Amino acid sequence: MKRAVFAPAAALASIALFADEALAHTGAGPVAGLTAGLSHPIGGLDHVLAMVAAGILAAQLGGRAIWLVPAAFVAMMAAGGLLGVAGVAVPFIEQGIAGSVVILGFVIALGRRLPLATAVALAGGLAIFHGHAHGTEMPADAAGFAYGAGFVLATALLHAAGMALGIGMRKFGEALAPVAVRIAGGVIASAGLALAAG
Repeated sequence: MKRAVFAPAAALASIALFADEALAHTGAGPVAGLTAGLSHPIGGLDHVLAMVAAGILAAQLGGRAIWLVPAAFVAMMAAGGLLGVAGVAVPFIEQGIAGSVVILGFVIALGRRLPLATAVALAGGLAIFHGHAHGTEMPADAAGFAYGAGFVLATALLHAAGMALGIGMRKFGEALAPVAVRIAGGVIASAGLALAAG
C-alpha cells in the first residue's frame, strides 16, 4: 500500500480505536474549555465516522466540493452547537447522528456524483444534529468560546482525515480508487446501522 493511503488510514484507525460511543452523549467529562471541545467529537465513534465520511464525500466529488462540503458541515455544526447551548430543542438528535453516518456512508457507497448544492445541503443539514449534541453537552465550567473552537477544530481535522483518505485512495490507482472509496462508504454505512441498532 502506498504511503499516501497508509498514513490517513492509520490515523483513522487510531481515532476509531480510541473513540467510545458512550462518551459523546453522556457529558464531556471533567475537563473544560478547549480540551473538552477538542475531545468531544473524537469521543464518539458516530461523530468520528460522520465527520470523516463528510471529508471522503468532499474528496469523492472533487472540485469546489473539497472545501464547500466541509465548510457547510462546520458552519451548520456551529449553528447547531449554539442551539444546544441556548437550550433550543431539536427533535431526534440521537437518531439524526446515527442516521448521518448511514446516509453519508450510503451516498459514498453509491458512487454517484451529487450536485454540489445537494452535497452542501446534505452535509450542513446533518451537521446540525452533531452540533446540537456538542452544545448541549458543554461542561458547565467550560468557557463557551474555547469549547466551541475546540469542537470546530476537531471536526475540521476529522474532515481533513477523510479528505486525505479519499485523495490517498485516488493516488493508489485510478482504476481501483472509485471502488475502494465506495467500499469505505459501505463500511461506514454499515457501522452507522450497527450504532443505530445498538
